[in-house]
Amino acid sequence: MTTAVCPGSFDPVTFGHLDIFTRASAQFEEVTVLVTGNPHKHSGLFSIEERMALIREVTGHLPNVTVDFWAGLLVDYTTAHGVTALVKGLRSSLDYDYELPMAQMNRRLTGVETFFLMTDERFGYVSSSLCKEVVRYGGDVSGLVPEVVHEAMKAKLRE
Repeated sequence: MTTAVCPGSFDPVTFGHLDIFTRASAQFEEVTVLVTGNPHKHSGLFSIEERMALIREVTGHLPNVTVDFWAGLLVDYTTAHGVTALVKGLRSSLDYDYELPMAQMNRRLTGVETFFLMTDERFGYVSSSLCKEVVRYGGDVSGLVPEVVHEAMKAKLRE
């Protein structure tokens, strides 16, 4: 069975992320969206558990997509779970420049291959950080994040 992992912090998950998950799920038999980070260090808008719950909600229509968490080296996860493919979305050459050395190191360490998917042009400028900043100052990110995520962001920022 061909399993791919889509790793990231996903704080929060955007339509750009969801596009990559959807396209990966059409190419691989199983796709795991892997939330990465330190569960003991709350540094984002959402906790690890909240991110996972939001991702599960917005990927519920994709039967071959699961959500998991990992705090260590990505290649340790892929080895432990028999994963041979990583899928990363690229918005621009800046993402490529950032991702390429990691992909090469991961392949050197364990042989895991990284597949890059170009982001749909509708979401090329969308980032979790930018969405958080817009919502923090009262702006509207409708159409950039799923509605359930938008509502969760507004609620979290009201706290």
